[in-house]
Amino acid sequence: MSGVGEGVTDQYLWLEEVESERALAWAEERNAVAKEKFAASERFRELEARVLAMLDTDTRIAYPGRRGSWLYNYWRDRDHPKGLWRRTTFPEYAKDDPEWEILIDLDALAAAEGENWVWGSAAVLRPEQRRALISLSRGGADAKVVREFDIEAKTFIAPEDGGFYLPEAKSDFAWIDDDTLYVGTDFGEGSLTDSGYPRVVKRWHRGTPLEAAEFVYEGEVTDVAVSAGYDRTPGYERHFLGRATDFFNEEVYLLESDGTLRFIDVPSDASESWYKELLLVRLKSPWEVNGTTYPAGSLLATNFEEFLSGARDFEALFTPDAHTALHGYGWTENHLLLITLEDVQTKLHVLTPGPDGWTREPLADSPRMATTSVMNLDRLEGGDEFMLSTSGFTRPTTLMAGSVGGPIEVLKKEPEFFDADGVETEQFFARSDDGTEIPYFVIRHRDRKGTPGPTVMSGYGGFEVSRTPGYFGAVGMGWIERGGTYVMTNIRGGGEYGPEWHTSVLKANRHKAYEDFAAVARDLVARGITTPAQLGAVGGSNGGLLMGVMLTRYPELFGAIVCQVPLLDMKRYHLLLAGASWIAEYGDPDKPEEWEFISKYSPYQNTSADRRYPPILLTTSTRDDRVHPGHARKMAALLESEGHDVWYYENIEGGHGGAADNKQSAFQAALIYEFFAHQLMGG
Repeated sequence: MSGVGEGVTDQYLWLEEVESERALAWAEERNAVAKEKFAASERFRELEARVLAMLDTDTRIAYPGRRGSWLYNYWRDRDHPKGLWRRTTFPEYAKDDPEWEILIDLDALAAAEGENWVWGSAAVLRPEQRRALISLSRGGADAKVVREFDIEAKTFIAPEDGGFYLPEAKSDFAWIDDDTLYVGTDFGEGSLTDSGYPRVVKRWHRGTPLEAAEFVYEGEVTDVAVSAGYDRTPGYERHFLGRATDFFNEEVYLLESDGTLRFIDVPSDASESWYKELLLVRLKSPWEVNGTTYPAGSLLATNFEEFLSGARDFEALFTPDAHTALHGYGWTENHLLLITLEDVQTKLHVLTPGPDGWTREPLADSPRMATTSVMNLDRLEGGDEFMLSTSGFTRPTTLMAGSVGGPIEVLKKEPEFFDADGVETEQFFARSDDGTEIPYFVIRHRDRKGTPGPTVMSGYGGFEVSRTPGYFGAVGMGWIERGGTYVMTNIRGGGEYGPEWHTSVLKANRHKAYEDFAAVARDLVARGITTPAQLGAVGGSNGGLLMGVMLTRYPELFGAIVCQVPLLDMKRYHLLLAGASWIAEYGDPDKPEEWEFISKYSPYQNTSADRRYPPILLTTSTRDDRVHPGHARKMAALLESEGHDVWYYENIEGGHGGAADNKQSAFQAALIYEFFAHQLMGG
């Protein structure tokens, strides 16, 4: 038997019934087995307690989100496991022990309302900052309830008192003014796309029922989503609308006062943004304009109004090369800050527009083997101030603040949560099957050099998500302190070398991402870092699909695999929850010519009872409404039936992130590294 192939009845389809008594009983039975095996020891309890203490401690940096003179923060600790939404001023935040104004105590709210609320987001109405739209989910799902909150009174505004309220859905919304929103939500039959997101945008006025909201725009049911927003830059106020035709292509329009749409005529796979008189275009594919071809990954600038009038005079602010890609950018009041990646290491730049063109200078140094991010830019009320966050695998985060042209000062430093004395980070490159050089980072104690040892490698490789160095406290406690080696791979499918690093493995070329990961695994063995029996692999979501392929296609390379919130049944992924939105990434299994290449790697269709697989731990979440828990459930059941060594754990709540609170996060981190310790270190 080879998986659930063509013409084979899926006997485990009933496990897609998310909350059926039979399916939940099946999950609970396997949870109990996994807990008994990996979560019953004193060592497990000690690790779980250390991870939880790290997540709960007040010594962590309270990362703020800046809105004018206010710094907002969502905070969870031991006394507030669901969290506090709070704010303070910058002078107060700069103190060692700042005072916070508590706006919402989510634990108290959940207790009072008898709901397992999990924090989503807060959309604060500017400039007055008296009102906010608060998104809350039940158990960590993507679907949220949206409620209006009076910041000054610190109370929710009931619908009967004129407050905005959206019932549970995957809604999109934006403030227009004190009394008006753009909103896309579940308006009833036909109002959602096949992916489960809004396809209708309306303008909703305070004091009117949602069903009376004014129609603005309607996309196609095959689109991913539509949305609308409002740019309130003084003197440059603009209403805009986006129609995402698939996960990577979007049509963007300016919405005129008479309701007409003005198309912004750039490639649909490009990312456009604007500030004052300038339009920026970030390309994901080559674009020929007026005889000049700009390569994928370029960032272009032009005058917005002149562009809308037909002019196509661009200035290239960034052009990629073989080693360098644009990682991010953002505006202060007068400058554009760029983050680039040079072989997956960050560099910072400041660009300034002027009458004679743009000037470019370094912004600040970024340490090697670390990632520096620019944050808390506020072009409307923040002047040219910014914050920088720097961390590495053995370097806890340092938060700094500065202003363009001025000094940069340290604001906060996180403590070390594991013993990194003697631990070093190195970068290597593996050659994939087609000759492409694949970078990866190796983190290990210097005493481990020269002797193959237990190693865990992680991967993702999708959706142009770049994986860069960062401080992983749980990895340090659970693995590196025990003498293990940790590896972070930068396989194709991510964005580490720009958009073509991603687009080169879409659809029919997906196999190249899997070949990349396998090439790194072989390279680790060839360098004497580990052996196949001592090598583990871990990944989640799209990375969970990667793990499923490693299990079924490359089992001889690994001694253990952890597969988290995964996609695995690629024959049905587009029919489950948000799956239809990912067809642009993987292809459409309903098209025979596309199922032809998907079927070759889809893990659920490619298991074998006759092949030896490494032990695997599959984890998922009942409340995950992005990647259906049926993927992990069915795969576990199938592998069990074929006699493989499979373990399963399902968090009953927690959404796609896997955990609804710090305690659940600590448990799952400890579970993973106890599993690896058993399989790769002999217990």
